[in-house]
Amino acid sequence: MTAHHFTIDVEEYFQVAALEPYVTRSDWDRLPSRVAPQMEQLLALLARHNAHATCFVVGWLAARQPDLIRTIARAGHEIASHGWDHARVTTLTPAQFRDSVRHSKQVLEEITGVPVAGFRAPSFSIVAGREWALDILLEEGYRYDSSLFPIRRPGYGYPMGQSDPHWIERAAGRLAEIPPATLRFAGLRLPAAGGGYFRLLPYGVVRAALRQCERRQVPGTFYIHPWEIDPDQPRIEVSWLTRARHYGGLRGTVSRLERLLTEFRFVPVSETIAVLKQTRSSGRAEILLRESTA
Repeated sequence: MTAHHFTIDVEEYFQVAALEPYVTRSDWDRLPSRVAPQMEQLLALLARHNAHATCFVVGWLAARQPDLIRTIARAGHEIASHGWDHARVTTLTPAQFRDSVRHSKQVLEEITGVPVAGFRAPSFSIVAGREWALDILLEEGYRYDSSLFPIRRPGYGYPMGQSDPHWIERAAGRLAEIPPATLRFAGLRLPAAGGGYFRLLPYGVVRAALRQCERRQVPGTFYIHPWEIDPDQPRIEVSWLTRARHYGGLRGTVSRLERLLTEFRFVPVSETIAVLKQTRSSGRAEILLRESTA
């Protein structure tokens, strides 16, 4: 049975990129934190289904709640970086990006005592023209990235990217790429990895995407945010479109997650990286993972 990736972008409800026009970073420390009980609920849910996740953690949050990060790690989940302050790569210079991934990695490793191998850009914001970020990740000691969402969408997306886990050759070395899941339909690749696509679209969209991955014998990568299981989070006055995207479907997320965890098996990304290492060292074209040409 194919094991997929259950990933959690560990961030506060007020750190979402869509809320940036309404909540400044200087506001963050005065807003009530809700991430700990949200994560406790997610950890209990995962434990009931004997599933383990990769948690991409915002460094700013980890520095303020180290006990929460240690709790996640002690439960057997992988800790990875989501940058320092949830800034999109498209808003950073190379020097600022390096500082973000270096600082977050150091803080997470100090808290857990375990090397941090993975990174995911906020809002999947390593886009065309920002590939220099992959070189910086390699130079800073990361082994894999999960930022290249192979779709065409306003705001983010890497439509020329591959659909399945693969190696990327860069001047700085070789980096494993773990793209979010997509659904192949009518000649298109549609986003179906989680988040708003999980809350707002029919459950069958994500289910079909993961079944397609199984037929290709590769893991699909699913993602969720802690705030997406919290319908009682404080409401911020936003535009109608942002309100629909951010607050829509919150009450049904937990029941959908229960169904997802019942139907599919999930493991941390680190287990796939181990297989990719075998693929590389053995010289074989594939073991359980294949270089996608899509």
